[in-house]
Amino acid sequence: MIDDQRIRDVVTRLSRRHEGGGTVIERAAIVAEGADSRSIVAWIVAHDGQPEFRAPASARGGLHGARPSVAGGGDAPRRYVLPPGVLP
Repeated sequence: MIDDQRIRDVVTRLSRRHEGGGTVIERAAIVAEGADSRSIVAWIVAHDGQPEFRAPASARGGLHGARPSVAGGGDAPRRYVLPPGVLP
């Protein structure tokens, strides 16, 4: 378990501005932090961060359709969006 200020520093370092205001942090960046990733996600959720899931893939087939292995996206969020004012 890491302290609140260290998590805030990590989230600040890994995040970027979100087009809707606030900041966004990619799940892949959180996972890359290693063993602290669960603490980071818990911190984000405790600070009103919202998970953002992939949009459902269209049912297009053919040459330009999505491949079946990519279409689902899984249950894990793609990224987390923090509201304005949480980070400097």
